[in-house]
Amino acid sequence: MWQERSRMKINYRVVIFIAAAIFGLALSAPSLLQLEKGPKITLGLDLQGGLHMLLGVDTDEAIRSKVKSLASAIKYAAEDEDLIIDEFRVKNGKVEFELLDRDDMPKMDEILEKIEGISVVKNGLKYSISLTPEEKESIKMYAITQAVDTIRNRLDQFGLAEPTVAKQGKEKILVEVPGIKTPEQEQRIRELIAKAAHLQLMAIDEERAANVDRMTPAEAAKYGDVILKGAQDGRKYLVKEIPILDGSMLTDARVGFDQNNQPVINFSLNSQGAKIFGEFTGKNVGKRLAVVLDNKVYSAPVIRERIGGGSGQISGGFSVKEAHDVAIALRSGALLAPVFMEEKRSVGPSLGADSIKASMIALITGFIAVVFFMVFYYGVAGVIADLALIVNLFLILAIMALFGATLTLPGMAGIVLTVGMAVDANVIISERIRELLYEGKSVAKAIEQGYANAFSAIFDANITTLIAAVVLYAYGTGPIKGFAITISIGILASMLTAILGTHGIWQILEKRVEKKRLGFWFGVKLEGGSK
Repeated sequence: MWQERSRMKINYRVVIFIAAAIFGLALSAPSLLQLEKGPKITLGLDLQGGLHMLLGVDTDEAIRSKVKSLASAIKYAAEDEDLIIDEFRVKNGKVEFELLDRDDMPKMDEILEKIEGISVVKNGLKYSISLTPEEKESIKMYAITQAVDTIRNRLDQFGLAEPTVAKQGKEKILVEVPGIKTPEQEQRIRELIAKAAHLQLMAIDEERAANVDRMTPAEAAKYGDVILKGAQDGRKYLVKEIPILDGSMLTDARVGFDQNNQPVINFSLNSQGAKIFGEFTGKNVGKRLAVVLDNKVYSAPVIRERIGGGSGQISGGFSVKEAHDVAIALRSGALLAPVFMEEKRSVGPSLGADSIKASMIALITGFIAVVFFMVFYYGVAGVIADLALIVNLFLILAIMALFGATLTLPGMAGIVLTVGMAVDANVIISERIRELLYEGKSVAKAIEQGYANAFSAIFDANITTLIAAVVLYAYGTGPIKGFAITISIGILASMLTAILGTHGIWQILEKRVEKKRLGFWFGVKLEGGSK
């Protein structure tokens, strides 16, 4: 009965070890042999070259955009409550207007009380509304955080593998995109990142539109208007400064084709946007509505009827590629503040090749040194440990390939470090077995008790290291994340190979180990019998 249970133990440990080895070999082969099919590890910027950018953020523009959104919200709420207002405008970072009926003041005050982060100054029926200093600072900080998330989302949707997008300093954003090798690719990425993707639906000022060519921006501002140019022909449009709604109410944007088979962008609005859009189009049949993207008018169709359902279309002579990129930018969200290039450099593939060569030399040198030391010092036990180490390395590569992880230069350093850490567990186990053999224990008991005694020390050491690696990944940037990933995978793989796998192998071999040949098996020489 005992022999049957022992055989079951041997079987399950060895079967798992063999399965892990096959898994590691199969999934790491496409990366090692550069096969066309199968999952592969993506090389980071420092290994394959790419684009490095440091971006600045114009946070003052985020505040100006917030004031316009605030004005739009107040105007819509006032119209929804049938409040009569006059001289509604945005001036010097403030929303200004005048109520025509004193009886409307309590209702307007109630509307404004629901809006957070504003300061309201009243002079009779005149209102002047501005953002509080705390709200302005909050908007600036959020604009940077939102820019990081938006740019990362755009690059992910674009299909780029493991781009690095992280806040650097107080108002800077670091962007690293591996694999960008041509000027055309670089230009397209830069345009995708910098595109504000600020969608606005704005009313055309029909009363003064005919005079737009003779009007200056200052004159337009007197009437609460702005002059925008057409995206295609540069034609001037006179539109109301306060937008009807903006891209913050957008839920989706997809590339489609119109009746002439030209690329267009179909967009959808949330429930609030659909309601505002439907009410505006219902009240303004026969007038024009400008579809504005990044302060350029792409179309200004005449409203023929009320448009319900909260959907619209942007047309403007896009190519399929341009429409695709604009749709990505719209889906990922508009940048609250424009970004601008502060530093740009391209990392050539030759530097990556040199880095790979140097890292591979370090990895191979370290691996060979560890292998020879283990064989020299521990005999067959060292060979078994080396076998576990090899499987461990294949497992690291396989898991990284399976999840599409990016291998960076610090990541390769993590693999080199893992070589030493992975074999450390077998060093502890072998020393425990040696101690028990010196005490006169039988080989079978020494192996079982050696693994049992060593487990707690190995487990504690690996768990504490794993916790540190997880923290590094959670709070680190790209290179640090790469190091943390390889260390984490290496630790988990070594727990499988060093503890489970080698234990199973020893259970198979323990009957062949003769005490007089312990020097061959464990690198020790003992005299006398076993207990």
